[in-house]
Amino acid sequence: MPRKAKDYPEEGEFVIATVKSIHPYGAFLRLDEYPGREGFMHISEVASSWVKNIRDYVKEGQKVVVKVIRIDREKGHVDLSLKRVNQQQRKAKLQEYKRAQKAENLLKMAADKTGKSFDGTWREVWVPLEEEYGEVYTAFEDAAQNGTDVLKGIVSDEWIEALKPIIEAYVEIPTVTIDAEFEITVAKPNGIEIIKEALVRARDRANEEKEIDVKFSYQGAPRYRIDITAPDYYRAEEVLESIAEEILRVIKEAGGEATLIRKEKRIKKVKKRSA
Repeated sequence: MPRKAKDYPEEGEFVIATVKSIHPYGAFLRLDEYPGREGFMHISEVASSWVKNIRDYVKEGQKVVVKVIRIDREKGHVDLSLKRVNQQQRKAKLQEYKRAQKAENLLKMAADKTGKSFDGTWREVWVPLEEEYGEVYTAFEDAAQNGTDVLKGIVSDEWIEALKPIIEAYVEIPTVTIDAEFEITVAKPNGIEIIKEALVRARDRANEEKEIDVKFSYQGAPRYRIDITAPDYYRAEEVLESIAEEILRVIKEAGGEATLIRKEKRIKKVKKRSA
């Protein structure tokens, strides 16, 4: 089970917890990511509406996403809330937890490879990577995308050597794809050829850049769709702006009109083997 490098969560943090015991006035929960730590959730923090029976909302053994609302380190008290977690926050935390499970599985593979105990591996690799990146799987993604040398100075060369083939084989490299459409008209006999040439030139120039993929598709006159896939959203936006400037310039010089219509971004990942 993934665990955090720090001893206590922070106030305002969302955590994974298992309901340990339920009482008329509230419930005690085990903080799964903080071994040995427990928290208490008062019945008033279970739901926004009045709660007659707390067991209508939580059960013993149930895993929930809760928010840390108060901490008293001297007394060891951690107060939790279920009602202060919305659907988006719950989804984001569960995704984070799944990523931590993936990272833990990969680290166990590295530990087996070196013949070291997982506890020792956790201290030597997990703790420094979490402190540096905030999330261990983010560190693995960075290493998969930019090479394991990015981990130098954070973990030892021995661990980098052990992690390298594992990261290359199992870590998914995230990419972002953004959509946009151009409305293009050129009122000339060879207008279609001018538009096609402008699109092909812009696409080929963008595709010369590393880790950038640009595709155009015809949506029906006068609309043309563009899909740009890049390592991150900001890079994709830069490429879109560059392409738009080129297309608008060429079409304007040809006496035509062009308009860029923005769309939404999409997150993709390069699939690899499951850990």
